[in-house]
Amino acid sequence: MASKFTELAIDCADPEGLARFWCSVLDYEVRDKTDEVVTIGSPQVPEGRDRPGPVPPTLTFARVTEGKTRKNRLHLDVNPTDREQDEEVHRLLALGARRTDVGQGDVSWVVLADPEGNEFCVLAARRP
Repeated sequence: MASKFTELAIDCADPEGLARFWCSVLDYEVRDKTDEVVTIGSPQVPEGRDRPGPVPPTLTFARVTEGKTRKNRLHLDVNPTDREQDEEVHRLLALGARRTDVGQGDVSWVVLADPEGNEFCVLAARRP
């Protein structure tokens, strides 16, 4: 048995605000919330520890005092499933993302940053 990727922890200044942004991006919902930590996940995943098969990872946002200082060494890639890439980029910009340049050059994906500056990529659309 191998490990499953089930959770990504993200340090941030505003856990509730960043969780709200990512819930809108991923169509996730809040699973747990305190003043310091907010966890979001897919509404399609049943609760419980004995979940077989692939599990969409949860994202946990934890309040920290220090700010982001440089390019992330780890980032999320997202794929629109019900619209084209340019339409999804416009939707994400309207939610509060911004375009950013990490030296990517001329590539097929679009690099954006979430409201706290964490880079992520919007890849070409994949249809289920």
